[in-house]
Amino acid sequence: MATRALKPSDAAWLFIEKRERPVHVASLAIFSLPPDAGPTFVHDLVAEWRARPRFAPPFNLRLRPGLTSTVIPAWQEMKPDEIDLDYHFRHSALPKPGGERELGILVSRLHSNPLDRTRPLWECHVIEGLENGRIAIYTKVHHSQIDGMGGMRLLSRFLSTDPEARDLPPPWEVGMAGGSKKVDDEAVDQGSLIEKLVTLGKEQFRSGVAAAKALGRLALDARRGGDDGPAIPYGAPNTILNGKIRGKRRFATQYYELDRVKRVAKAAGVTVNDVFLGICSASLRRYLDEMGELPDKAMTASVPVSVRPADDSSVGNAITVMIVSLHSDIADPIERVKAIAASSAPAKERLQTMSRGAIDNYTLILMAPYMIQLMLGLGTMTRPMNNLVISNVPGPPQTLYFNGARLDQIYPVSLLFDGQALNITVLSYAGQFNLGFTGDRDSLPHMQRIAVYTGEALAELEAALGL
Repeated sequence: MATRALKPSDAAWLFIEKRERPVHVASLAIFSLPPDAGPTFVHDLVAEWRARPRFAPPFNLRLRPGLTSTVIPAWQEMKPDEIDLDYHFRHSALPKPGGERELGILVSRLHSNPLDRTRPLWECHVIEGLENGRIAIYTKVHHSQIDGMGGMRLLSRFLSTDPEARDLPPPWEVGMAGGSKKVDDEAVDQGSLIEKLVTLGKEQFRSGVAAAKALGRLALDARRGGDDGPAIPYGAPNTILNGKIRGKRRFATQYYELDRVKRVAKAAGVTVNDVFLGICSASLRRYLDEMGELPDKAMTASVPVSVRPADDSSVGNAITVMIVSLHSDIADPIERVKAIAASSAPAKERLQTMSRGAIDNYTLILMAPYMIQLMLGLGTMTRPMNNLVISNVPGPPQTLYFNGARLDQIYPVSLLFDGQALNITVLSYAGQFNLGFTGDRDSLPHMQRIAVYTGEALAELEAALGL
C-alpha cells in the first residue's frame, strides 16, 4: 500500500490525543427537504449513499499500523473493498419533539466518542426526526486531516448552488480536491535531492529568523503597551476554563444575521471578528461573574488564522494562531470591543508581513511548548497559554443544496484539550453568523447560558451604539 508521512504540524494532533481527549472536528448541517420530497426521501438518500462505496482522500486514508507509526505517523491509502462503509456511515433518528435540545444531546454524545485509529478517521451520521420535517448531517474527521477552511472547501464541493441538481455524491466520494501525494510514487535523482535539501535548509533558516524576530517584536510591544498592548502566550489568568478535562462534551448553538454584526462593526469602527470576540468576552464575563469566578485580569484567547492558499484543498492543516486579549476586565461594551480591536492589531500586522515559511516556523515556536505539555499530560501544570480558543471560519456566501434539500444552517463542532474546556467557533454562511459552543461537560455547568449570553451581548452593543 502507498503511504505518506504526516507533516509535523499534523502529526502533533495525533500525539496529543488521549481517549478522554479526542482530537476530531465536526460540522452539523441542518437541511429542509425539497417541496416535492416524498415520505421515503431520507430512506432513499441513505440507501443511495450506502450504494456508493467510492472514497477520496482523506476518507480512504488510515494510519499505517505497526510500532513505527507511533513515532513517525504515516497515512496508508486503502482500497474501497477494505473500507467498511456501514461502520463509517450511520442513520439515526431523534425522539420527539426533535428540537434543539434533543439534537444537542445526540451531537454531544456523538462528539464525545473518539475515532477508531485502525480505520479511516471519519464518521458521517444522517439524523432524521427534526422539527418541521428537517434532517441533519453530522460529519466528523480527525484534526490531523482537516482544518476549518479545508472543511468548508469540502462542503462546497459536495453541495450545489442549484436547487434542481440531483444525483449529487456523498462527501466521502468527493473528498479533498488536492488529494494526497503518495511518497512511494515520488522519484527524484540524488543530485536534485541534495540541491533541494540545501535550498530547503537555507529557506528554513531565513524563515526561522523571521519568525523569531516577529515573536520578539510582539513580546516587546506587549511590554511597552502594558494592559493595552497585545496579548502574549502564558499571560492568561487561571479560570474554571483551564482545568483538566474529561471525555464527555456539551454542544450548544446560536444564530444571528450577519448584517447585524456588520452594522455593529461599522458603527464601532472595528472588524466583524472584533465584534465576535467582543460578544464572546461579554458572555464569558457574565457567566463567570454569576459563578463568582471572574478573574480581575483580562482573559485571552487563541484565534486560529488560515494560511491556506485559495487553490489548496490538500489533506492536513494550514493554520497559525494569534493570541488576543478579550479585555474581560472592561465593563463598558463599546470600550471593550474597541480595546480588543486595538490590542489585536499588532498580531494581525505581524502575520501579514511574514512569508508562509516564516508563519509555519512562528506557529511551531509558539505552539511547541504547549503541545509538548499536552503530550506529556502536563497541560494544566503551568499558567494557561490562553483561556480558550475562539475561531472564525468563513463559509460559502451563497445558499447551498443537496438533491434539492436546502442547507438552512451549519454549525462547527470543535475539539478541546487539557486547560481548554471551551471552544467557540463561528461559521458564516449565506448571510448567517452560526456559532457552535463545544465544552467539557464536567467543567462547565449550564454551558447553554454562554450561548444565550452572546445574543444578549450583541443586543447590548446595538443599544449602546444607537442601532
